[in-house]
Amino acid sequence: MFKLLVFDWDGTLMDSEMRIVACVQAAAYDLSLPVPTKEAAKDIIGLGLDTAMEKLFPESDRQERVRVVERYRYHYLFANKVPTPLFSGAREVIETLRSEGYLLAVATGKGRPGLNRVLEESELGPLFHATRCADEARSKPDPDMLLQILDELGIDAHEALMIGDTEYDMNMANNAGAKALGVSYGVHDKQRILDCSPLACLDDVTEIPTWLAHSAVRFI
Repeated sequence: MFKLLVFDWDGTLMDSEMRIVACVQAAAYDLSLPVPTKEAAKDIIGLGLDTAMEKLFPESDRQERVRVVERYRYHYLFANKVPTPLFSGAREVIETLRSEGYLLAVATGKGRPGLNRVLEESELGPLFHATRCADEARSKPDPDMLLQILDELGIDAHEALMIGDTEYDMNMANNAGAKALGVSYGVHDKQRILDCSPLACLDDVTEIPTWLAHSAVRFI
């Protein structure tokens, strides 16, 4: 049985796609760089910002990409007002899983200021036992973020389940020796997630507790 459930944030618990895309595009516009398409900007959600900007702006040098990150953070934290609600039922799912005795954690491509802000605004912060951000570890799909959480909580990889909406989440779990559960309502399409061999890929966040209760997969 899994002891630890590690959630991605953007696209898994929070519907933040539109805001992230808008802020990436605004940052590029501010610096007179080619503005990424919606699909290109969407595809980097889940990666650490440094890794994301390398992917979006391969012709830019490191100094210029640092400026893009700074502008992105400005737009996301202060200027952009696009709502970022939790997915319907996400709060109840986290509360239910906590009450059932699971250890809960977050592993996100967000930076620490951004995660702290949404944890406070959503009032979910106290329900998580550990959190890791991309500015505290190597970016997904590197296992570093997940391994840090496992070490902090004293959990073996086979006792942990990573839950996310991107191939980056699935492959981070694979690289850490943990299992993964995909969700199809976020950033990457269902087949892209299934190609990474998760245990399953669910279509709604509210399905997670039932799937956990009825899963035939058990680990000692």
